[in-house]
Amino acid sequence: MLKKLLVSAVVSTLLSVSLHAQEMADADITVQPAAGGVYMLQGPGGNIGVLATEQGLLLVDDKFAPLAEKIEAAMKGIENKALKYIINTHYHGDHTGSNQFFSHKAPIFAHENVRSRLSSKADHEVESLPVVTYKDGITIYLANEEIQLTHLPSGHTDGDTYVYFKKANVLHTGDLFFEIGFPYIDLESGGSVKGYLANVKYMLKNTPDDVVIIPGHGKLTDKSHMLAFATMMEFSINKVSAALAAGKSEQQILNEGMGEEYQHLSWEFISEEKWLKTLVADLKS
Repeated sequence: MLKKLLVSAVVSTLLSVSLHAQEMADADITVQPAAGGVYMLQGPGGNIGVLATEQGLLLVDDKFAPLAEKIEAAMKGIENKALKYIINTHYHGDHTGSNQFFSHKAPIFAHENVRSRLSSKADHEVESLPVVTYKDGITIYLANEEIQLTHLPSGHTDGDTYVYFKKANVLHTGDLFFEIGFPYIDLESGGSVKGYLANVKYMLKNTPDDVVIIPGHGKLTDKSHMLAFATMMEFSINKVSAALAAGKSEQQILNEGMGEEYQHLSWEFISEEKWLKTLVADLKS
């Protein structure tokens, strides 16, 4: 029986890898204007931001390694100029997977914890690591654009940066905002439910009301949708905190669910159950 289970697990893993490789091979990278010279690139993995200027290109996140050449072609299709700078909003592979490919073309900027976490991976390549790191933030100037990088602590991970293009008035949130549905909070990598909410509120408070938003996952959006996201998070935290204080078990909390208003926010990676389990794991400690 054990042998059958092991064989089944291996077959399942191989099929998953094969399907993932096929998805990458078949994937398209789409380009959508945000504002000014800033564009959003979409495909498998996290959303990319690109600043296109006559003096060169700036790239925010770079998805998975097999997509690198497609990403480069999409960027060149916007403006056929040299890549000048790369920014990693955090360390997850769907945002840093093409680092090694692009690092030969431009320096990578990221919070110091991004370099630390990437370098701790057994299979990492030195070329894939950020070469400019910071504690709180840094500003990059390219052509007539001012790109403000701000680190916010203990949110999605412990190395999150949001990127604000001041002239274009475009915000790239990294995974501090999931327009697509419930957020993924990496508790094993310094993430925190309450910290995440605090970070969303910080972005809401410190960006203009008419800012155009590139979320980590999901559609190009605006502040009203990020405000609704913050409201959902606050509701979730209060609901689970009250349930835990009342002595309810995880299973009871799962059985009650999020309620009709937010059930539709389940998506492929973060279901209602996974979101509630994240809340319970973080809030009961």
